Amino acid sequence: MTSTVFVSLSMSVDGYIAPDGMTMEHADDPEYRDWMRLWSQLQSWVFPQQAFRERLELGEGGQTGPDNDLVERTFARTGASVMGMRMFEGGERFWPREPPFHHPVFVLTHRVREPWIRPGTTFTFVNDGMDAALALATEAAQGMDVRIAGGGDAVRQFLNAGLVDEITLSIAPVVLGGGVRLFDGIDPVRVGLQIADVLASPAVTHVTYRCTGA
Repeated sequence: MTSTVFVSLSMSVDGYIAPDGMTMEHADDPEYRDWMRLWSQLQSWVFPQQAFRERLELGEGGQTGPDNDLVERTFARTGASVMGMRMFEGGERFWPREPPFHHPVFVLTHRVREPWIRPGTTFTFVNDGMDAALALATEAAQGMDVRIAGGGDAVRQFLNAGLVDEITLSIAPVVLGGGVRLFDGIDPVRVGLQIADVLASPAVTHVTYRCTGA
């Protein structure tokens, strides 16, 4: 069975997947609170979902419906993830002791580092680039799908390399006015998109695209 390589991200209506200005060096500054406020608005559709709450052990209950179904399917299909070092550094600082992946995660980095083993998840640091990370993730996924988890730079690299099969954008009714644009730097010759599915709720609109490549 061939793994599908996919991306699933929240996006503002003006095209941003994260507010601007967040770095680990400034996470304790007052400006961080404003960054977190904007990021929380962008992700507000997912926080109440039952599947998300269960995955992060936030307590019983939560919303069910189409948004929850998508979250549940995303968790269920993913056998391994790949992410960039910047996303990992944020998670290393703020994830709970048991990160919400529950599968192997491969981190793209130039730094040499031993695997970071947490309950349910082992983070392996890959120094040999995208192809090596994807090969390791595909093997680890054992026929399940591989998610390119983020951040924006990592997703763009995989898209431009033609390594992504599918992308779901959960478009929240939020205007950020600035930040990280997913499609800045995308090669329009290499990256083609076809709409595969649209799922709407009062909180968010999920658009899934097939990536057609050149």
